[in-house]
Amino acid sequence: MKPYYKNELTTIYNGDCLEVLKTMTDNSVDLILTDPPYGIKESGKNNNRGTKKIPSTKFIDYNWDCFTPSKEHFDEMLRVGKKVIIFGGNYFIEHLNNSSCWLVWDKNNFGNDFADCELAWTNFKTAVRKYKFTWNGMLQEDMKHKEQRYHPTQKPIELFVDILKDYNKDNGLVMDCFAGSFTTAIACEKLGMKNISVEKQKEYCDIGVERLNKLQMRLDI
Repeated sequence: MKPYYKNELTTIYNGDCLEVLKTMTDNSVDLILTDPPYGIKESGKNNNRGTKKIPSTKFIDYNWDCFTPSKEHFDEMLRVGKKVIIFGGNYFIEHLNNSSCWLVWDKNNFGNDFADCELAWTNFKTAVRKYKFTWNGMLQEDMKHKEQRYHPTQKPIELFVDILKDYNKDNGLVMDCFAGSFTTAIACEKLGMKNISVEKQKEYCDIGVERLNKLQMRLDI
């Protein structure tokens, strides 16, 4: 598969990450940091509020979380990645081994029906770690530099920056197999880390390229 976009740090592929993973050798990625669809059918609810209406919601696949990735997807990620962080890992227990280290993201939510925290599974042998970063509707941790919402399950850039600082201290190669709005790629670019990002929907790849270009021009993303 040819890259959809490539610059000095970021390589983007538009397609199924399984195809990309199968071309890669064992332990060839230092850290996989990704957020697969959870399969909880949240897309059937009114949970797309706050996403950018032009053009994003014109092409959101409203079945985006009706299915989870296959066991083969997870097996390939664990084969290719030396270290692996999978957000929503509590929804994929049947495909993952027990872990002593879960990352807990405290979103500082209150007064709504969204989860107070999200869990990320890791293959680390260390203790549980917590990150606190407000992400509550219109309220964000850094209100002076609010992020535009492009994807229903978008994660904050600075949260991923903190995670990368903690778990990719040697500036190794990072991969995101379910790129969505490309939070991982943007966080990597901010830290000068090389990364591979894969996304099935072409329109989100275009948004990723747009956001990366804005980052390089020091514009709000």
